[in-house]
Amino acid sequence: MTFIRAYLRASTKEQDAGRARGDLEAFCRERGLTIAATYEENESGASLHRPELFRLLRDSKPGDILLTEQVDRLSRLSDKDWDQLKREIKDREVKVVALDLPTSHMMLKTEDAFTGRMFDAINGMLLDMLAAIARKDYDDRRRRQAQGMAKAKAEGRMKGRPEDAERNEAIMEMLRKGQSWNTIVKATNCSRSTLAKLAKRVAPAKPDSMGAVVA
Repeated sequence: MTFIRAYLRASTKEQDAGRARGDLEAFCRERGLTIAATYEENESGASLHRPELFRLLRDSKPGDILLTEQVDRLSRLSDKDWDQLKREIKDREVKVVALDLPTSHMMLKTEDAFTGRMFDAINGMLLDMLAAIARKDYDDRRRRQAQGMAKAKAEGRMKGRPEDAERNEAIMEMLRKGQSWNTIVKATNCSRSTLAKLAKRVAPAKPDSMGAVVA
């Protein structure tokens, strides 16, 4: 029995890592297969820090399928890190199937040993190629972003994020009431550096000539 483990990844928490779930389920349904387990996370494909991916591999038995939407969901890694991930996949005898890699779909079928080894070799070569393309795309986008930011800064167009006046006023009111920084950070998700700046805006109470405290 083919045991299929779906892997879903998005780069940031603002993105929907589960977006491709329906496509993976439809892919399996068309072939009379069922996804037995799903692993979903929001982590960069350029990093090996992928807890759910490695949990998937730890859970896997020899012959299990790692199913993903695209090769770049699995890797935008450097050559060194991609080699490390490939070794982990190979050592656990897991087969990688990606919707955007048609030759990998053959890994879902039971074949004789010779045919299986042949498809495994072809699939491995194409996986390497697509992983290299995914990494190049990642590096190119980062370079263009850096160039764009440098140009904007040189032209004086680089401005910081607009201030959230309503939130900041609420934080300053909490400061005026004497609430602790830890309480404010927990309640507002405000960084301590931002909190320090806002604290400077809050005028401290000063004693008048008679000793009374005035705002």
